[in-house]
Amino acid sequence: MASDEISVSGLSQIEHSAHLRRALIASTVGTLIEWYDFLLYGTVTALVFGKLFFPHSSPIVGVLEAFSVFFIGFVGRPIGAAIFGHWGDRIGRKATLIVTLLITGLATVAVGLVPTYASIGIWGAILMTIIRLIQGIGVGGEWGGSVLLAMEWARTSKNRGFLSSWPQFGAPAGFFLANLAVLLFSWLTGPQFLTWGWRIPFFLSIIMVGIGLWIRLGILETPVFQRVVEEERVERVPVLEVFKRHPKQVALTAILRLPEQAPGYLFGAWVFTYGTQVLGASRNFLLIAVLVAAVAAFIWVVCTGTLSDYIGRKNMYMIGCVVMGIYGFVYFALLNTKIPGLMFLGIVLSHMAVMTLYGPEAALIAESFTPRLRYSGCSLGYQLASVIAGGPAPFIATALFAAFHSSLPIAIYIALCAVIGLVSTALLTDYTGKDISAEYQGI
Repeated sequence: MASDEISVSGLSQIEHSAHLRRALIASTVGTLIEWYDFLLYGTVTALVFGKLFFPHSSPIVGVLEAFSVFFIGFVGRPIGAAIFGHWGDRIGRKATLIVTLLITGLATVAVGLVPTYASIGIWGAILMTIIRLIQGIGVGGEWGGSVLLAMEWARTSKNRGFLSSWPQFGAPAGFFLANLAVLLFSWLTGPQFLTWGWRIPFFLSIIMVGIGLWIRLGILETPVFQRVVEEERVERVPVLEVFKRHPKQVALTAILRLPEQAPGYLFGAWVFTYGTQVLGASRNFLLIAVLVAAVAAFIWVVCTGTLSDYIGRKNMYMIGCVVMGIYGFVYFALLNTKIPGLMFLGIVLSHMAVMTLYGPEAALIAESFTPRLRYSGCSLGYQLASVIAGGPAPFIATALFAAFHSSLPIAIYIALCAVIGLVSTALLTDYTGKDISAEYQGI
C-alpha cells in the first residue's frame, strides 16, 4: 500500500512527510484564524453588542436581539459549505481555502468599522447582519477543506484521527486568541472598551490573514484529490451528487453534532451573558476562566482525536455524547454556587467535555464520504448543524432562562442534544472503513 501512495503523490517518503507537515501547519493556522474571526464575534456579542446596537431594549431583550444577529452567521455557514464544497471538489482544496480565508478575514475587519446605533440608528444592526452573513459564508467553506488538507496526506487510516484533530486544534486556539484579545483590550482601554476598544481585536484579523495566506500559498494539493483529477472522476455538480448519493450521511453528520455544537456555544459565548447578568461575575474573571479552558481544550482535542485511532471514531464520539449529557447538569451546579474556584473549574471542564466530541469529529465526518464528493459532503453535514445547533443555542438558553428563571431546563436541553447525537452516531456508516488504499484505487 505504501508504494501505491508514493506513486500517487509522485514524492518520496521523505518528501511526502515534509509536505504532510506543511499541510498540517497550513490547515491548523488557517482554522485558527478563521475561528478567531468567527468566535471573536460571539464573545463581543455577549459583552457589548446588545448595549451598542439595541440600546433601547431591556438587557435580556437586547441580548436576544444581539444573538439573533449572531445567529445569522450560522445561516451563512451551510451556504458557504455548498458554494465552496462545490469548488473544493471541482478545482481543489488549496485554491478554495485561500478564498475562504480572504472572505472571512475581510468580513471580520469590516465588523470593527460598523457604526453603532448612536451614530446611524438601526442601520448599524442591519450592516452588522449583512457582514455577519458574509463572514459565515466564508467560515462555511473553511472547515471541510482544512480537515481534508490534513487528512488526505495520510498514508494510513491508523493516524487519520490524529492528523484531522490538528485543524480541530485551530478552533480552541482561535477561541483562546479571541478571548485574549478581548481581555487585553478590555484592560488597556478600560471604560473606553464599550466606545472603541472592542473594535481593535477585529482589526487585528488583517495581520493574521496575511500570515495565513503566506502559509497556504506554499502548499501542494492533496494526493487524494490529485488522483481524482488524474482519473477524470471530478463531478460536474458535486453538491447535487452528494445529496443524491449520500443523503443519509449528510443528515446524520449534521444531527450528530448537536451535543458538540449547542453546548459549545453556550460554554464559550452565552456564559458571558449568564455569568455577568445572572451570577454577577466580572467580565475579566470570565474571560480569564475561558482562556484557561481554551488552553486545556486545545491540548485535549488532539488527545481525543488520537484516541479515536485506537478505539474507533464512533466509539470515541459516543463516549463524548455520554460525557456531555451528564456534564450539563454538573456545569450549572458548579456555576450556580457563585464560588469563584468552583465556577472556574466548571468553565474549564466544560471545554474539555466539548473537545471529547470535537477531537474525533473531523475524521468521523470526513470518512463518511467518497473522496470525489468529500469536500461537499463533509462541509454540508458539518455546517448544517450550525443552523439547528450552534446558532440557536444561545438564543434558546436565553429564552429558557427568561421563561423558567432556572438553569435546569438548559441542562435538560444539553442532555437531549446528547441523546440525539448518540443515536445519530450509532446509525452513521463509514465510507472508507480501515482501508485507505481504496482511495488510491479509484473507488
